[in-house]
Amino acid sequence: MHQAATLRATFSEAIDLINSGKAHLAEELCRDTLEQHPDDANITALLGAILVKKRQLKDAETLLRKAIELAPSFAKPYEDLGHALLQLRRVDEAIDVLQDATRLDPSLELAFLDLGKALALTGKAKEADAAFERSFELNPVRKQLAHAAEHQQHGRYAEAAKLYREVLQANPRNVDALRMLGVLAFGEGKIDEAERLFRRAVAAAPDFVNAIIDLGTALKEQSRIEEAIECFRQATKLEPRNVKAHFQLGQILAPAALSNEAIEAYQRVLELRPKHGGALLGLGHVLKTMGNQEEAIASYRKCIEVKPDRGEVYWSLANLKTYKLSDDDIQEMLVQLAKDKLSDESHVNFLFALAKAYEDRGDFDTAWGVLRCRQCETPHAGTLRPGRPGTRDDAVIKVFTREFLQANTGLGNPSPAPIFILGLPRSGSTLLEQILASHSMVEGTSELPYIKRVEHSLSKNRVDGVNYPEAMRELGEAHLKSLGQDYLDAAALHRVNGTPRFIDKMPNNFPSVGLIHLILPNAKIIDARRYPLDSCLSNFRQLYGQGQPFTYDLTDIGEYFLEYQRMMDYWHEVLPGRVLSPPTSKTVAPSAASWRAVAAPRPELAPVTITTLSCIRFMEIPSMRRSARCGPRPPARD
Repeated sequence: MHQAATLRATFSEAIDLINSGKAHLAEELCRDTLEQHPDDANITALLGAILVKKRQLKDAETLLRKAIELAPSFAKPYEDLGHALLQLRRVDEAIDVLQDATRLDPSLELAFLDLGKALALTGKAKEADAAFERSFELNPVRKQLAHAAEHQQHGRYAEAAKLYREVLQANPRNVDALRMLGVLAFGEGKIDEAERLFRRAVAAAPDFVNAIIDLGTALKEQSRIEEAIECFRQATKLEPRNVKAHFQLGQILAPAALSNEAIEAYQRVLELRPKHGGALLGLGHVLKTMGNQEEAIASYRKCIEVKPDRGEVYWSLANLKTYKLSDDDIQEMLVQLAKDKLSDESHVNFLFALAKAYEDRGDFDTAWGVLRCRQCETPHAGTLRPGRPGTRDDAVIKVFTREFLQANTGLGNPSPAPIFILGLPRSGSTLLEQILASHSMVEGTSELPYIKRVEHSLSKNRVDGVNYPEAMRELGEAHLKSLGQDYLDAAALHRVNGTPRFIDKMPNNFPSVGLIHLILPNAKIIDARRYPLDSCLSNFRQLYGQGQPFTYDLTDIGEYFLEYQRMMDYWHEVLPGRVLSPPTSKTVAPSAASWRAVAAPRPELAPVTITTLSCIRFMEIPSMRRSARCGPRPPARD
């Protein structure tokens, strides 16, 4: 009698652990208990259910079949076993087990739901509908959720949101409604609202992996990288075989300068699903960034084998400076472009890759024709029109006057660590970064999004309608220092070498020079400049993943350049000498004098004497983090 009471208490404790998001502790408790009591059906079935949740389906099947042997009339392990078999695509077996579950306990609505799914997969539509209807009768809320999901699938988002809200009115903790309403908000660009909904879902169900992944995605969208990484890591711990969790982890670790961990995440995806095109592509990107070109190319080629219609792979190969697509590649791209069902994204990627392949062969007329052809087919083309690029910049100029800047200079965070390289994209910022990062006291990071994040923080959660840049007028010394520290804290994730200085080479920061000057008064700011025609045409022939919508139309590029020139002229006027503008000619063929100006523009203030200019010989210095398009550098000779 005492033993039975102890086992019941253990079972209740394990359930409490699961409900509080500590499934791993519940698993340990069940395993420890089964060592002493291997024939307890409840603990055996519960451990099997935990492993189903973790997608350890083979081990779960073994435990659940044992639980059924121990207690043949216990319906719950039948339900969980049927769910596991359905995930294993053993549909006929799943149907038999789920029918047993519903016979033993006609109130198991999830068993009826899975039975409906299994019957639908075998083409038994009438029986499937009956199973679904029985599930909905047992759980009317699930019927509402199903109708909402149907609306959502067909693009009727307002109707879907209405149903989800009705569910939440009846039960504010319904995690499915919370999550799906968050997904809708995310799709509408309401990232803050999506985050709040995902957090509510996770608070209500701490082991709800899909909600945790969605929360990580929302945090990633806000450039809150460390928080997002933690979400994805938590998801992989809860479900070690969850492909999406490992893939999302790899996607965010790579730009966070955690390349080795990103590789591990992608490799784990490929262990679970060897033909996962996204993981093969992502792995290629990381290997390329680390300078392992041959391995990167091999990963890209493997991706082409499993996903021949994925245009991004061909563009990734074409975008390598040291690699040329073959004649066979050109023919295959033409074949893919002729297909009707090719996605818009792949279509555009194929066109860019094809243009680059023709350009590499010296067939410039054909290459240009392909580029002009893709202009009208690119989804982003024409998003900027003459006069529009400067609308927000006018507000920046209105706020950041000479008098305003002078009155607030020196109040921000005094750290001299950041070196900002900004300007028009494709104007030599990567070369500048490589040169500076070759200095032993400077570390290259990447294009960090955190200045824009600081701007966004000044507009967030305000009900008075005051946004950045107008919000800058009300900031005092403490707030300016705090904003500078916020930037430094966010950038710290990308600093792995412990050097005194680091580089942020986000080109699009050029409208934010005034903000940088106020929150980080000792930061260096460098304007990467190139001959305008070269820079504009280089942008037109470059396919960006995101964030550069002006590059898809020649008129937009011209307007954007004029706006860039206007803003930089303004900063030079109101902050004379604050921004360094080394000409491209001196960057490509550097002299000691020109690079002393960049490396130490005020040498009399330097804490140490600069005895060598390693930046002049940067091509001799190997680096693990460098441009994704460049090949490995020759080894150092000294």
